[in-house]
Parts: sequence; C-alpha cells; structure tokens
Amino acid sequence: MVSDSEAEKSHLKDKEKEKKKLLALAPIAKPLAGKKLCKRTLKLVRKAAEYKCLKRGVKEVVKSIRRGQKGFCVIAGNISPIDVITHVPILCEEADIRYVYVPSKEDLANAGSTKRPTCCVLIQTKPNKGELGSTEQEKLKAEFDQVVAEVSELTSSIF
Repeated sequence: MVSDSEAEKSHLKDKEKEKKKLLALAPIAKPLAGKKLCKRTLKLVRKAAEYKCLKRGVKEVVKSIRRGQKGFCVIAGNISPIDVITHVPILCEEADIRYVYVPSKEDLANAGSTKRPTCCVLIQTKPNKGELGSTEQEKLKAEFDQVVAEVSELTSSIF
C-alpha cells in the first residue's frame, strides 16, 4: 500500500507540473480552458481521433480552414516559438470557427493519439472518409455541441 507521505509527494509533484505548464504558456493563449473544460475538450479530441474526425498539426488545420471546412479548433498554449501558431486564431475568427487553448501540447498529442507533441487540432463532426453510425454520430455531435457552448460562454466573458 502507498503511505500518506508518498501520496503527498506525488500530489506535490502533480501540482509542480501544473505550475510549470502554466508558466510555459504563451501570452496570446486566450481563451484558455480551465481544468474542467480542458479535461472535457481533451476527451472530445480523443473521441474525434477514434472516429477519424480530426485534423492534426498546423498545416492540416490551416488547409482545412481555408477550404471552408467547419469544426472546433484546439490550440496548445505552450508552443515555442509562438510565431508557429499566431495566425491560426485569426483564420478561425475569419471563418467563424470556435477555438480554445489548452495548457499542454503533450496532453493534446496524447488525446489525439499521436506520439509527437501537437500544436493544434481541428475537430470535425463528420469523418474524413466513410460514414459514422447514427448513434456514434449523435454522441460525438452532442459532446461537440456541449464543449463549443462552454467555449462560447468563456469567450463572451473574456471579450
């Protein structure tokens, strides 16, 4: 069994990691998802990756946005150099696509089932190829709508 002191040490390490993630954030990372919204967003990314409704990386995301595809953009907040992603929020706003920042590119990559850290992902409600079953489509759409509504609420309070 784990003793109390070991549990405390692991809890302190987790808090230290969270602080480091927040210190590494870019100054333009607004709207930044809170803990609860971040968890929900990463869960949505995981589901979208499972159903193949996900575009990964700056190049793919920008290409999709320019082609007029709609969705929800999730951007990592700890990107260095920041110039890599500064144009993505502007493109999203012009195309009327909601976006949110999450604290860690590593967490975003894990949720998107990629080993390499990912700058941004675009979640779509329909898969790239083929079709989803109606129940899967409804589940994904419901979760997508819920997260987008929360992000809309967050952006309206910030801006």
